[in-house]
Amino acid sequence: MAGNSAPIGSTASAGPTVGVLALQGDFREHAAVLRSFGADVITVRRPEELERVSGLVIPGGESSVIDKLSRMFGLADPLKAAIAAGLPVYGTCAGLIMLADTVLDGITGQQSLGGLDISVRRNAFGGQKESFEVDIDIAELGEPPVHAVFIRAPVVETVGERASILGALADGRVIAVEQGNLLGTSFHPEMTDDHRFHRRFYDRVLATDFAAS
Repeated sequence: MAGNSAPIGSTASAGPTVGVLALQGDFREHAAVLRSFGADVITVRRPEELERVSGLVIPGGESSVIDKLSRMFGLADPLKAAIAAGLPVYGTCAGLIMLADTVLDGITGQQSLGGLDISVRRNAFGGQKESFEVDIDIAELGEPPVHAVFIRAPVVETVGERASILGALADGRVIAVEQGNLLGTSFHPEMTDDHRFHRRFYDRVLATDFAAS
């Protein structure tokens, strides 16, 4: 995990600097999507790299590992402070768990960054063999439905007054939420060609006056 932060890709960009948390998980796929919008994308592993960004994606992976490494690298407290200060953040799958105020079934000692007024349950759909894909209507994104890929995905079990539901499965289980500067999905939009959720996040970065240090 050691090493200096570096732009992912060599294409010059005049867009804002957006970070992808690169402690563990599928961070390169997110970076490629954001670069297609014109963002200057860097990997974030240390506090000094976080200080450079105007938005951040927390990717899928293993939430307990991301939690442990974020504390090991001294990132957890700066991340919490940045979220509270209004940094736009998009969490997918494990990233959604990291943004939840409450993790119902975390391993012993597991912590989240918090910020989203929700409770989540890890691996709510089962293990890797229970991965699935489904089309979901997201009113805020319009037509067509979003094709969502679920891999060992969490589910949002309760949604507090400060958070809003963006999407749910046919059985009512909530899988997409937002709250102020924060956006979270149970699924992996970086694994499809539909980048409307990334676009929603990036538009928020463009519209938010969050000055990177």
